[in-house]
Amino acid sequence: MAWGADTSPTQEIRTLDLRVVEGDGAVHAAGSRATGGVTALVSDGEGRPVEGATVTFMLPSSGPGGVFATGKRTEIAVTHSDGRAEAWGMQWNRLAGSFEIRITAVKGQAHAAAVSTQTLAPADRAAAGAQVSRGGGNRKLLWIALAAAGAAVAGVAGSSMGKSSAGPVATTSPTSTTQIGTPTISLGHP
Repeated sequence: MAWGADTSPTQEIRTLDLRVVEGDGAVHAAGSRATGGVTALVSDGEGRPVEGATVTFMLPSSGPGGVFATGKRTEIAVTHSDGRAEAWGMQWNRLAGSFEIRITAVKGQAHAAAVSTQTLAPADRAAAGAQVSRGGGNRKLLWIALAAAGAAVAGVAGSSMGKSSAGPVATTSPTSTTQIGTPTISLGHP
């Protein structure tokens, strides 16, 4: 026997765990093409990723939903060495509402199932939600805008703090507004 040879017999996987790790809960504009996908992670009973498991993604046959890039309601993928399998490029139909993508994984005699909830919203109402769910870039802009708004509120609150109770206190009327301009981000050396 050579040094370093694997002496353990190949063990059959008895238990599979399947969970959705990307794309669950996404909001899409009805009638659009998905800009993201659904990623499932398959692991064994010990939590190790399972390579070579067959994963089936199934869209509903009626109601809100759509078809995969192949034009069918079912997409089959095989897990990579990291235990992940993906389904991308769905073309959503024009029916607004929530639905589930049913996902199953099989490896030998072991199998598991999960669902990914998705929502199709009318295009006019989905614009804000879909942009936030699409990717990190828009999400970063949202967080920058929220941070700027928080800083402005803190600045107004901070200016009214520290004034003596005997002197005038800065107040705002219900009709006053605070305006925040476009944030400027500079990259480079200080």
